[in-house]
Amino acid sequence: MSNSTKIRESYKFEGDNLIIKNTHDANEMLKDVEYARQHSANNFGSDHKHVGNVDLALLGVWLKEAGVSWSDTGAVKEVIKRKLLSNEFQNLRVWEGTY
Repeated sequence: MSNSTKIRESYKFEGDNLIIKNTHDANEMLKDVEYARQHSANNFGSDHKHVGNVDLALLGVWLKEAGVSWSDTGAVKEVIKRKLLSNEFQNLRVWEGTY
């Protein structure tokens, strides 16, 4: 997993709800992906591939959107797979194969 840098946190109330917004800089995560693309032969064998880099903060957002608990490892894997195979997050992929 890569790390993003938290650059801002803001709070506001909407009715009785407190909304906390965290803003992260993903540039380090994207630099890590680019480095891995250039320097990784990705030849660990057919069962082991460095598919991509996902920051824990981003993964938390994905899991929340999907309604998946961190403890449901099977569902977490499916969320990661679906997101990394989507065009929206292709910049996080190191390996271009399918899995």
